[in-house]
Amino acid sequence: MKNLLLQYKPFLLFLGKFLLTYLVLTMAYQWYLSRFDSHKQEVDAFTQSVAQQTVAVLQWFGSESYTQPHLKEPSVKLVYQGKYVSRIIEGCNAISVIILFVSFVMAFTGKLKSTLLFILFGTVLIHLLNIARIALLSVALYHYPQYEHLLHGVIFPLIIYGTVFLLWVLWVNKFSLHATTTPTK
Repeated sequence: MKNLLLQYKPFLLFLGKFLLTYLVLTMAYQWYLSRFDSHKQEVDAFTQSVAQQTVAVLQWFGSESYTQPHLKEPSVKLVYQGKYVSRIIEGCNAISVIILFVSFVMAFTGKLKSTLLFILFGTVLIHLLNIARIALLSVALYHYPQYEHLLHGVIFPLIIYGTVFLLWVLWVNKFSLHATTTPTK
């Protein structure tokens, strides 16, 4: 048994760090969400901020858009060009994606400074990409509502998860302690 533990020590350390980080961040996020009463249709402040930032992006491109509270569920309605096109719920704020991203980076340890900077850079990139994703999705749903499932369920998740995957590959190959370095001659 000891030989197996030694043989799989790197994997077990990775798994332990990943799970510990994921659980701590998820519990902290759940604690944050518990401050809002979904039975009263309350939407957390970060999700509301994401909705407002999305509207700002749409307005920056000259589109008439605004948000309004949803009266029947804890979400924010996004109105684009006078038409209610999407609802922004807690799951749309990308926090769960960011938690997954951070957990993976923490599991593949790197130098403290590079780890913190990469987490900061990645988190900001994921957040900005998510704002752009919701804005583009709203425009696409306005023009092509018949493709809602394809747009919302396939194309736009592929973009955000694909970006997270590329960030992970970049982290492991360039910045983590497991990155291979080519010797200079």
